[in-house]
Amino acid sequence: MGGKSSKMTPEPLMEKWRGVWGHKNKDLNFVNDYQPYNEEVKQLRVLLYGPTGAGKSSFLNTVDSALQGRVTGQALADNTITGSSFTSKHRTYQFNKGGPGTFYPFVFTDLMGLEKETKKGVCLEDIKLAMKGHIQDGYEINPCSKISEDNQNYNKYPTLNDQVHVVVCVIAATTENILSEESMKQMRDVRLAARDLGIPQVAILTKIDETCPEVKADIKNVYKSRYLKQVVDNLSAKLGFTLTCIFPVKNYHSEIKTNDEVDTLILSALNMIINLGEDYVNGL
Repeated sequence: MGGKSSKMTPEPLMEKWRGVWGHKNKDLNFVNDYQPYNEEVKQLRVLLYGPTGAGKSSFLNTVDSALQGRVTGQALADNTITGSSFTSKHRTYQFNKGGPGTFYPFVFTDLMGLEKETKKGVCLEDIKLAMKGHIQDGYEINPCSKISEDNQNYNKYPTLNDQVHVVVCVIAATTENILSEESMKQMRDVRLAARDLGIPQVAILTKIDETCPEVKADIKNVYKSRYLKQVVDNLSAKLGFTLTCIFPVKNYHSEIKTNDEVDTLILSALNMIINLGEDYVNGL
């Protein structure tokens, strides 16, 4: 970790792929002004999934931090390396907007991570049921079996507002090249399940500062890094995400204040997530 050189060249290799700098305020204004057009949807529902340790909870907190203008931590994140998921419940998070009781019209649901060992991590069937809106908040995930219909947290008659509108795969740049075939298969299976339901998908590539020294020195180098471009290309080839739907980001983890560069990458991803979700609910 941190030992790979990106071998940057004078010409920015990835600026042609996506240029985001200077758009923070525009993206933040878009998010602040957003309201779902479809009256059946009170809030867009975004489902996060990915391998354990990918930084799903930290990504959620970083989104919250970018919106609040201060570092927050409403989702409990684990800073230890145990190989097991720290998240154990199906939990949905709202983002405060301007005062107590006022929230943005989108929510993020955080799930237990995917694990290659059997009887560990969230099972695929629970992810599918969550996409369809059958799992209510607070469900204690059982890695050995899917939720039963007689469980108190099972929603038999989900509305469009209960269903997932965007599925987000969170994967760490530090582990992308060493994930097992089983882990990749699990993520591919989730992608296929979302595809069959017509739900749009985005990939978030976290921990970019830990895998590329130049990015650690200056996060603006993210779109100049040969190494990160290779990681993005590999992720696209293995899981099928288009380049326009893969967003490299840095999560807040040791900072006590927010900064524009981190917020810019996060808000760019959030902008795409909202637009895809809005298109989805209006196309049903």
